[in-house]
This record gives sequence, structure tokens and C-alpha cells, in this order.
Amino acid sequence: MTQWALILVLCSLESNTCLPPFSYQEQFNDSYDCMIKGYEESLIKSIEIGREKLNEHKIYIKFSCNPIPII
Repeated sequence: MTQWALILVLCSLESNTCLPPFSYQEQFNDSYDCMIKGYEESLIKSIEIGREKLNEHKIYIKFSCNPIPII
């Protein structure tokens, strides 16, 4: 059986840097649920940052869903 971990990373094209990855505590039963949560959280974070700062610092958000083997 496999669980899925969601990892989000906020980056800036302006400074060509990224913040350290943020791992969600919640684990997911499949890749689909993890991906949907990744898109939802990216949207929430983008709105939270706001149009002005997002554009000013050229911020983008990337995420990955990584399998975690369960023994």
C-alpha cells in the first residue's frame, strides 16, 4: 500500500530563489487526491499573497506528490 505526501515550494523568478519546501502533515490515499489538494493549496496561497506582491516578486508555486511506501 502507498500513501502520498504533498510538498509545496514557493519561488521567485525575480530573485531566482525558492523558500524551503513545505510538507503537509496530511497524507493522501492516491495521487489524484494529492494533486487536487496541491492545486487547491496553490490557489489559496496565491490569493493570500495577493496580486501586487505576486506580480512584483514574480512568485510562482510548484508542488509535487511523492509516494510513501507503507509497510
